[in-house]
Amino acid sequence: MNTTYDVKFSQVQQRSNRGTPAYVARWRVAGKERSKSFRTKGLANAFMSDLRQAAKAGEEFDVATGLPVSMLAPESSGPTFLEFAQAYVLRRWSTSAARTRETDAYALLSLVPALVADAPRRPSAEELREVLRVHALLPEKRRASLTSAQTVSLNWLQGASLPMSALAEAHVLRAALDSISVTFAGTPAGANTVRRKRAVLHHMLEHAVEQKIFSSNPLDGIKWTMPKAVTAVDPRTVVNPTQAKQLLDAVSKIGRKRGPRLKALFACIYYAALRPEEAADLRQRNCTLPESGWGLIVLEKARPQGTKRWTNSGETHESRSLKHRADKETREIPIPPALVAMLREHIAAYGTAEDGRIFATGTGGTYSGSAHSYVWQEARKLALTREQAASSLAARPYDLRHAAVSLWLNAGVPAVEVAKRAGHSVDVLLRVYAKCMDGQQEQINSKINSALDE
Repeated sequence: MNTTYDVKFSQVQQRSNRGTPAYVARWRVAGKERSKSFRTKGLANAFMSDLRQAAKAGEEFDVATGLPVSMLAPESSGPTFLEFAQAYVLRRWSTSAARTRETDAYALLSLVPALVADAPRRPSAEELREVLRVHALLPEKRRASLTSAQTVSLNWLQGASLPMSALAEAHVLRAALDSISVTFAGTPAGANTVRRKRAVLHHMLEHAVEQKIFSSNPLDGIKWTMPKAVTAVDPRTVVNPTQAKQLLDAVSKIGRKRGPRLKALFACIYYAALRPEEAADLRQRNCTLPESGWGLIVLEKARPQGTKRWTNSGETHESRSLKHRADKETREIPIPPALVAMLREHIAAYGTAEDGRIFATGTGGTYSGSAHSYVWQEARKLALTREQAASSLAARPYDLRHAAVSLWLNAGVPAVEVAKRAGHSVDVLLRVYAKCMDGQQEQINSKINSALDE
């Protein structure tokens, strides 16, 4: 708890702009304006008298709540937000993927430094985030040793962190929402980032309700407009089959080894709609590759890239169950002859890694996302016109997956089958790819013309 003797009192003021007259007691603690409303002037004066008596008796005032220590509610002695955040991270660690851990921590890097008292000698925002990132938000065995400066930052944070009970106050929650609405550089954050961080805060407060810190989630009572995030695929990013083939051919020309080794991986994203992390963990045993005709991929695992401090193995890549699937659940994708041929050629040329992975570096490692991106951007320069390369057309390797799903839908493949192959639910599939489903546009335009001509 952070306390102070810096208290100043104002007079009780009457407010009648809400229909029913109210009396507002106002005072300042550590320079921060405080107020409390009452139905009668007598109650407001009695409250102010209690505050003045506490100050006269030499009591300390809590900076977070603005109340003298003797008037604090019992729940104010509960955990601080920092303590609760640490317990929250540890509680979810064993059941969370590395990216989920990183998402939780990324939200807390904004929230924890914002939910503190206005205590003197505050470290910089970057110093606070660094001590959280390398130490405070990690399990004890993974924590880095702190320098003397980092120890000072952590001690300040532990002393200044607001009690969880303070989050029942609207102005505290609004400060939390303000903190997740900007980047660390102070610029407006993207809508998806804000929504993810807000979801972490909401989930934390649900845990606080479960632990009886709150009777209900206080965030539900805050009127706050969630930024709108783009969820539908932009048709301008989707390549046609000719463009896709040109891009894949261009990939094989990038570099001496990297491009040729990645061509079939990118082909899996386009012809089988695999996510990049699914293609990265594809093994020879997962593939049926006949000499002619269609083949089959039975996906078992994905190999997402994460930050070493958040993974179980301490490596940047590790195998996990498929996205939105139970452990050991698989997904079957029939693959066309063009992809079958590419996979057969790739295995014949490069073999497989010791663990059976088809796509590996020359030393058996996993290509990073930055390696994928570099090869892809160079291939776009070769395969596309200057105007196309400067546009959003196939801007990322992942856009090949969007092209695949869009092609299947517009070819008339039932949505249920497309969703099954792509690893989506049907409702998500139709929502995400709504703007790319243009197979009936000519018929619809014809009907409109007929109506206009009547």
